Amino acid sequence: MLSTDFVTGAPNWLDLGSPDTAASANFYGGVFGWDFQSAGPDAGGYGFFQKDGKTVAALGPLTEEGASPAWTVYFQTPDADATAKAVEQAGGTVRVEPFDVMEAGRMACLTDPGGAEFSVWQPAATKGLEATSEDNTLLWAELHVGDVPAALSFYRSLFGWRSQEMESPGMTYTVLSTAEGDQQNTSFGGLAPLQESMEPRWIPYFSVADADATVGRAQENGGSVIMPAADVPDVGRIAWLADPHGAPFAILKPDPRMA
Repeated sequence: MLSTDFVTGAPNWLDLGSPDTAASANFYGGVFGWDFQSAGPDAGGYGFFQKDGKTVAALGPLTEEGASPAWTVYFQTPDADATAKAVEQAGGTVRVEPFDVMEAGRMACLTDPGGAEFSVWQPAATKGLEATSEDNTLLWAELHVGDVPAALSFYRSLFGWRSQEMESPGMTYTVLSTAEGDQQNTSFGGLAPLQESMEPRWIPYFSVADADATVGRAQENGGSVIMPAADVPDVGRIAWLADPHGAPFAILKPDPRMA
């Protein structure tokens, strides 16, 4: 279960790159009830999605050349420069070299050897998200990739992740946990084999109280359904959605309820 007691390798930040931040703020406000708070005039249009005054994600304009609208998962690192160097040495790509984000922290934008993009966050004044694993917040991060064992080896070399395989309908699912703490309690995400027509990517899962109602709100606000709501035994009710600009994300009503 993802918490805000962030340790090395845990997802500690999440943001959306959008070609129209105002429209995206309206969409996610309609779906999850989030408010949008600008980070200020020097932030280049970047700002924070908030729930009950707590930051649950962030939003900014597309800044990389050729970038598509997408959610980016950030993982905690004690040293962004060392992690970026390790990514290159392990066959990945550094898309944006490490840099300081004012007094908030230090980050780098990376791509794993399988083609999935991610980022790392070295906290300073901003430790990370302020709420997770409750309704309408980040609950889980899932990587869909062509070579699961290779991806696991790559990320384990960066963060020391532990893993456990689970059999699910039609595939073997790999549950990920941080290197520290009880393995089950620190699980935060998973690895899944790439399906046809999918690109390698990290997908954020947001916890919801009612998956079907959330799907309905997404459609009413201009989003689309990638995978209709369906029950997964011992996991919950899941759906995959895309926002009006095509950025994919997933929702989960956990079973049993986690929060």
